[in-house]
Amino acid sequence: MEATKRLLGIVWLLMGPASIALLIWRAFVEIGEKPTQENWIFWSIIIIIFLPIALGMSIFGYYAIKGYYEHLPTKSDEIEED
Repeated sequence: MEATKRLLGIVWLLMGPASIALLIWRAFVEIGEKPTQENWIFWSIIIIIFLPIALGMSIFGYYAIKGYYEHLPTKSDEIEED
């Protein structure tokens, strides 16, 4: 199970930058075909909203690769306090 978590961590880590690249590429294509102010605003908003989501996917993947999800607490007394 741990190997599966790490493998999927690699997938998540790579999916963040790949999705941003694909989104920006698609925005350039759409704006190139119809360069209106409405298109610019639409794609700017979509990219701004999706950037933190893609960053979160990459961070999640990084933590999965590093093994932070090997043991998840099941009871409140298992949670470590700093």
